[in-house]
Amino acid sequence: MAVSMKELVDAASVIPVLTVGEVAHAAPLASALKAGGLRVIEMTWRTEAALDVLKAMKAAEPDLIVGMGTIRSPEQAQASIDAGADFLVSPGLSPSLSDFLPDCGIPVLPGVATAGEAMSAIEAGFEVLKFFPAEQAGGLPYLKSLHGPLPDIRFCPTGSITPEKAPDYLALPNVVCVGGSWIATKAMVEAGDWATIKANARRAAAMG
Repeated sequence: MAVSMKELVDAASVIPVLTVGEVAHAAPLASALKAGGLRVIEMTWRTEAALDVLKAMKAAEPDLIVGMGTIRSPEQAQASIDAGADFLVSPGLSPSLSDFLPDCGIPVLPGVATAGEAMSAIEAGFEVLKFFPAEQAGGLPYLKSLHGPLPDIRFCPTGSITPEKAPDYLALPNVVCVGGSWIATKAMVEAGDWATIKANARRAAAMG
């Protein structure tokens, strides 16, 4: 049964943003993140193994809500859905994605970086938006300034957010969760440093 956007947001606090190149890393990574207390994770489509990794993570830890990010085309979106993705994340919103994603059947967090893009995304039918790249696009001050004119729009900022800054983002009234690549970096995953990843996950879970 598909997860709803409300269920996704309620389960998420800090969402690990993962780049994984080997399927063999999927199961121990999923187990480390779950053991640390996280329930929602985002796999990125930045490696050839991404779809197979997503399938393996869901098989290893069925209780996790696993999404696919870096979605840039309807074809990638459909392939991710077919692979069992629970939600989708895009770095931006192209016309073809605007046509396909609102009715794709699972929650979608499209990427936006400006007030105009946010307004267009909401008009297109999206409920929660990825503010990306968060730090480079204006960070905390920018999101604070958006709350005044756009109080009903909710964001998941992602991009260069550190564990030190994450609690400040989460404290904003228009932020429902944040994305964090520090929890399980590519180097940590390739080194099989599951203990550090579990500890980082536990720290991130405590921020929610």
